[in-house]
Amino acid sequence: MYIVQDDNEIIRRVLLGDRQAYAQLVKQYQNLVFSIALRYTQNREDAEEIAQDIFIKVYRSLADFRANSKFSTWLYTIAANTSITFLRKKKLPVHSLDNEKIFHLADTRNAATAVADIERGSHVTLVNKAIQLLSPDDATVITLFYKAEQSIEEIGKITGLTPNAVKVKLHRARKRLKEKMEMHFKSELKEIIN
Repeated sequence: MYIVQDDNEIIRRVLLGDRQAYAQLVKQYQNLVFSIALRYTQNREDAEEIAQDIFIKVYRSLADFRANSKFSTWLYTIAANTSITFLRKKKLPVHSLDNEKIFHLADTRNAATAVADIERGSHVTLVNKAIQLLSPDDATVITLFYKAEQSIEEIGKITGLTPNAVKVKLHRARKRLKEKMEMHFKSELKEIIN
């Protein structure tokens, strides 16, 4: 029987020299890390290279992780920074985090997830298209909150903003997202509601 362990327990085991525990951590987060890298680069080969770099940095820095925030928040910050650094070194364009094609490429669904995605696919596609119309700041806050499921405090740590500033940005971003949806996808919204 497989027992699920929390991230902090796995990290503790890694720091004690358990290589299998690190492999477990990589397996658990490899899709997230690859998706983040792919959203920035829009190139599968570069994303694979970045993902490897990210996991090397994470391994080397694991002793610095403080459990006062979620491991995924810490990992997301390293992944985003590593992706941006990679692009700057190669002088490649940084792409928006929200591109429906990128989500599709990065998605490694099993059958149950695929069925659920089909059921809500039109909603997700519509929202993703609307997010693409937002400014990069608004898109980032919306993505972190709704897609990466980060708390207000965690978004603050990632973006360097205070929790109150994050709340204000998130409120304004939601309002602008609603406006974009109503402006650009009025007929699609009517179909979904009816």
